[in-house]
Amino acid sequence: MSEPTTWFVTGTSRGLGLQLVRQVLERGDRVAATTRSADRLTAALDDVDTSRLLPLELDLADDRAVAGAVRATTERFGGLDVVVNNAGYGFLAAVEEVTDAEARAMFDVQVFGVWNVLRAVLPVLRAQGSGHVVNVSSILGLTAFPGWGLYCAGKYALEGLTESLAAEVEGLGIRVTLVEPGYLRTDFLRPVSLGLPAATASGYGSIREMTDAHLAMPGTQLGDPARAAAAIIEVTASGTAPLHQLLGSDSLALATSRVEGLARDIEAGRALAVTTDLPGE
Repeated sequence: MSEPTTWFVTGTSRGLGLQLVRQVLERGDRVAATTRSADRLTAALDDVDTSRLLPLELDLADDRAVAGAVRATTERFGGLDVVVNNAGYGFLAAVEEVTDAEARAMFDVQVFGVWNVLRAVLPVLRAQGSGHVVNVSSILGLTAFPGWGLYCAGKYALEGLTESLAAEVEGLGIRVTLVEPGYLRTDFLRPVSLGLPAATASGYGSIREMTDAHLAMPGTQLGDPARAAAAIIEVTASGTAPLHQLLGSDSLALATSRVEGLARDIEAGRALAVTTDLPGE
């Protein structure tokens, strides 16, 4: 019988992260689960055997605390196999409405928090010559909508970071995957997981309408978080996942449209693009 897999998952007390922890435990694997509230996490798992769960209350922006959490994981379980950077939240506002503090708070979670985890786990994975990093992005890491500028900025940064990481560790036995879900039926669009601007500016009526539509959306999203969690497990088990793994038919349609639009832009700008080379080069 093979040894159980050891997982390190961030953002686990709700939604996709919670579903992933539940299914990992039900498989008989071991999981270190970071959360802002260990009590909320364990209460949500009261019907599951949690003997192989290590709940970790953690601020991902605190690099020392993150390093300590990874050490606690390897000390408890003797190693580390899969790292899932899942923590995140939404924010709906026009670009000019986002304050400096709000922008920095978002990047602390979606970019610097992930970077803190990577700095802590990569030495472990390099030393053992194996492991899998799964960074949960979004379809909004590949395309953009009005009002989602801050969230998209964080996810676009995560995409670039992850693509570079994948190339860097390709020869080290470490696999890397970006997971890009569409709308999942979770609390992501509820006030507990969605930030709104402290003050709004005039002229953005369409963004206010879009915000109202999103606030009314919970319970109607197409994506099943349990199936999305199962898909992430399949990604880590298959060994053949692409770097970009879309989840959801909505995500697939939006990504396809984005690729087609980008191809049109490339062709439209081709004539001008070639005029900026040095003569004779």
